[in-house]
Amino acid sequence: MRKSGILLHISSLPSNYGIGTFGKAAFEFVDFLVGAKQSYWQILPLGPTSYGDSPYQTFSAFATNPYFIDLDILIEEGLLKKEEITATFYSPRYVEFKELYDERFIVLEKAFSRFNLNDPYFLEFMRNEAYWLEDYALFMALKKHHEGEPWETWSEDLRLRKTDTLNHFRYQLKDQILFQKFMQYKAYQQWFNLKGYANQKGIELIGDMPIYVAYDSSDVWANPEYFDLDEKRIPYHIAGVPPDNFSKDGQLWGNPLYNWESLKENGYAWWVDRVHSAMHMFDMVRIDHFIGFQNFYSIPYGHKTAAHGQWKKGPGYDLFKVIKERLGHVNIIAEDLGVITDDVRKLLKNTGFPGMKLLQFAFDSREESDYIPHLYERNTIAYTGTHDNETTQTWFEKLPKHDLKYCLNYINHKGSGSKVDSLIKATLGCVADTAIIPMQDYLHLGSEGRMNIPSTTGNNWRWRMLQEEQTKRLQNKMKSYAILYGRTKDRD
Repeated sequence: MRKSGILLHISSLPSNYGIGTFGKAAFEFVDFLVGAKQSYWQILPLGPTSYGDSPYQTFSAFATNPYFIDLDILIEEGLLKKEEITATFYSPRYVEFKELYDERFIVLEKAFSRFNLNDPYFLEFMRNEAYWLEDYALFMALKKHHEGEPWETWSEDLRLRKTDTLNHFRYQLKDQILFQKFMQYKAYQQWFNLKGYANQKGIELIGDMPIYVAYDSSDVWANPEYFDLDEKRIPYHIAGVPPDNFSKDGQLWGNPLYNWESLKENGYAWWVDRVHSAMHMFDMVRIDHFIGFQNFYSIPYGHKTAAHGQWKKGPGYDLFKVIKERLGHVNIIAEDLGVITDDVRKLLKNTGFPGMKLLQFAFDSREESDYIPHLYERNTIAYTGTHDNETTQTWFEKLPKHDLKYCLNYINHKGSGSKVDSLIKATLGCVADTAIIPMQDYLHLGSEGRMNIPSTTGNNWRWRMLQEEQTKRLQNKMKSYAILYGRTKDRD
């Protein structure tokens, strides 16, 4: 069945407290999507962000960002008072992460002080999620104890997780550990209330899973045997991509690589748990950098650029064979953007997962691109662009003259109408079963709406939608496009 949806991260929703949440605006956005005849709402990873604020570098592959806890819901529950909320935020358009870091946890601690720790649902949550929650809560309590310093700087006994030392800190930091568990409980509770509402309204939620985890994470600290680390827990090699036409030094991501031999010996249990958790959280999950399961780029730790790495073989289909044996059918989108080799194509075919196609990659007047829509297959997710790309408005402004002419001719754009709308319509009109459009493109935003510029830090992940931008006129336009290209459930 042909369907369409919108890409908009939770952080980009309107709210009064500096960042989007799982509260009222999220429920209203679901209603907006229903009225626009959409089927999917795609978001970015939900994990608690670290330095640089990237949702692709988080403190845990399983935890949820406490910033997304809606404070108004806590007020309704009697855990907070309106006057207790500190929120020195200046712009409804951009997330202000420093202020959130300085203020939000103080507010949430007030809510925690009133929470009934014997709440049976809280106790059940702690039991069900103990396989990751225990290590995560201790890790975050230890980070606070060390004033945010990464775990590689902690004492050797803590870095190497000596039992007596861990037990000592579990007792010393027991209140902070419980606070961390409380925040995860509230985040999970609010998320699943939102998901339940969306599913009831016919909206499916698409999550996002980074292939790698951050070095400074509870995952690496608690499971060092699954990562390419030496006996002192220092990485041998780190992740990235090699030099290309866009980056002469390549990209040095810095994430530790997996020890795939160790993971295989343990039946890929950590990955099975991770996918199982994601399938519980979302209706479908996009796995970022999917090609890394087949071939991954390995850079010696300590190198300043990615220029001298080498390609190595990943687990390939063996991993997904085990995942399917353990979990059954899994709704996964393979982010396969980049250089696609025959063995990556074979992996995609074996898994049956849909890959991704971006129309912003399609129009090279010198040669036919793999991303040109007439080459698409049905089992594909089509996008104008993603969070890592320019908005389509800016993309058109920067497109070379010959490529622009080729694009406009291909998408049959005529007259003085919106080129952005023409590319959206070309995306929705293609043969792909699913088409996802970033909200910024429907809003015709330029560079002010860009979510991320890869390999930069300091000003990314900040864009937010304003409440007044969700107009009835825009909703009707989205609805008319969905009907025109047969992407509604009822085909009305």
